[in-house]
Amino acid sequence: MSTAATHHASTTEEREANPLSVVQEMMRACIQCGTCSASCPNASAMDLTPRHLWRLVQLGRMEKIFQSHTFTLCSACYYCSLRCPRGLNPSDAMAELKQIAARGHIRQYGDTIYFCRDFVDNVRRNGRLQEMTLMAAYFMHMRRPTLPLRFASLGWKLQSKAKVSLPTLRRGAPKLEALFRRVEEMEGDGT
Repeated sequence: MSTAATHHASTTEEREANPLSVVQEMMRACIQCGTCSASCPNASAMDLTPRHLWRLVQLGRMEKIFQSHTFTLCSACYYCSLRCPRGLNPSDAMAELKQIAARGHIRQYGDTIYFCRDFVDNVRRNGRLQEMTLMAAYFMHMRRPTLPLRFASLGWKLQSKAKVSLPTLRRGAPKLEALFRRVEEMEGDGT
């Protein structure tokens, strides 16, 4: 096995053993100055400041990190990355935390993960978003028979104002297929 292949295998094994390892490496040089927290336009809505989150990452406190919803509120504006005095990229680290949650390590984000996957599948299949088929697929995945009732009045309002269209024949999906395949290739090689 080549050196590069050995390194990739150990990195993959390390990620499986410690999903936070990539984020810990990204934020290892963080000096806890709080510039990221002061720069974040969404910090007031977060239950932990970004600075506090990075300290938990450094300490490997996975449960505390994913009990928080701080990383889900990152809007990837990259202002924190631009201002970080150590040249770190907290925005990309937040995105990696979202990826860890999406890979299924975190149960509480299951609903969001189903919705995101159904959303992407819907656009891929139809060439654009078809709201009614998206919600039907999402409700099927959730396997909670009463869940659609929670959205019934909102669905009716949107339908009556023509904000939601009825499903139509697919158009444009082949144009997007190459884009989706390219993203799968990029994600498949771990980049």
